[in-house]
Amino acid sequence: MAEMVEKPKGKKLRHGYTTGSCAAAASKAAAGVLIQQRRADEVEITLPRGQKTSFKLQRCDWGPDWAECSVIKDAGDDPDATHGAEIVARVAWTDDPGLHLKGGPGVGVVTKRGIGLPVGEPAINPVPREMIRYSVEEATNGQLKKRGLDVTISVPQGEEMAKKTLNARLGIIGGISILGTSGIVVPFSTAAWRASVLQSIGVAAANGCKHIVLTTGGRSEKYGMRLLPHLPEEAFIEMGDFVGAALRQAVRQGMEKATICAMIGKLSKMAVGTVMTHAAGSSVDTAFLAQVAGELGAPPEVCDEIRDNPTARFFSETVAELGIGEAAHTRICELVCFHLRAYIKNALEVECIMTDFEKGEVLGRASLP
Repeated sequence: MAEMVEKPKGKKLRHGYTTGSCAAAASKAAAGVLIQQRRADEVEITLPRGQKTSFKLQRCDWGPDWAECSVIKDAGDDPDATHGAEIVARVAWTDDPGLHLKGGPGVGVVTKRGIGLPVGEPAINPVPREMIRYSVEEATNGQLKKRGLDVTISVPQGEEMAKKTLNARLGIIGGISILGTSGIVVPFSTAAWRASVLQSIGVAAANGCKHIVLTTGGRSEKYGMRLLPHLPEEAFIEMGDFVGAALRQAVRQGMEKATICAMIGKLSKMAVGTVMTHAAGSSVDTAFLAQVAGELGAPPEVCDEIRDNPTARFFSETVAELGIGEAAHTRICELVCFHLRAYIKNALEVECIMTDFEKGEVLGRASLP
């Protein structure tokens, strides 16, 4: 059973388990069933940090030389695209000693360099691979020194689930990835999203990109692609709220330039130095926006309205009506570049492009080399 965690305001939320934990559990169960030739209803595995946890089995079938078990992924209260996925492990004896891990239907295949796995391999990340290996060796009790075991992980609905992830952009085709570093999904932690952002930048670097475009969502990414059509698809990274982490990774990967393409709400936060822009952790500084408007000639009563309105969009529409929209939006972009360049100690060029919401038209643009 997934454990409970405390969320602000006293709400209890459940931890869940990663696809890697589920794959390890299904693999250990199948190996045990193969050895014992009898049904199992649950299995216990050890997570990377040493905790032990039990998983109920959804499916358990076997024959003399094979066994197949599955686990339903429970992501707890995290909004996870793979919640409810059936993670299946099929094991079969082979003449080649050792464990041989394979990807079956619904597990993606790596087609691009840069994610830490060889091209052509199933998208089963290093920590889950080690979890599977450890769990199966535990169940087989030394037998793999004498005989081999093929372990095939599959996810029946994985190809459809992958459409809700960034896998295609990363060059992972045909299904989901088997992921996880701790084995546990923390509710609303955004850890998986942050990891995918860092991985995407690694893919861009491995494919020769020196200029990346960091966007805050699908719409801003579409606008960015239209504005910078000369850049390859790998250069466009949907970073969400992780601007700080994305820029640090860009520096580590040797990028020369990062373009931030977003709209007024997120950019107004970056313009005051915020590098994690999630609504739960930061709010729009309307006093700052009122100050920008005032410096450009907005009347005091209008500045008061901007200060009292909680949205950055109100600021954007108001300065446009006053005829100072271009100057105000450009000023926001300049401040974004200033703060983000300072955050990464001037390690690369930062450009900022602000678009409108509806059409992707440029409202402001600035760059600091």
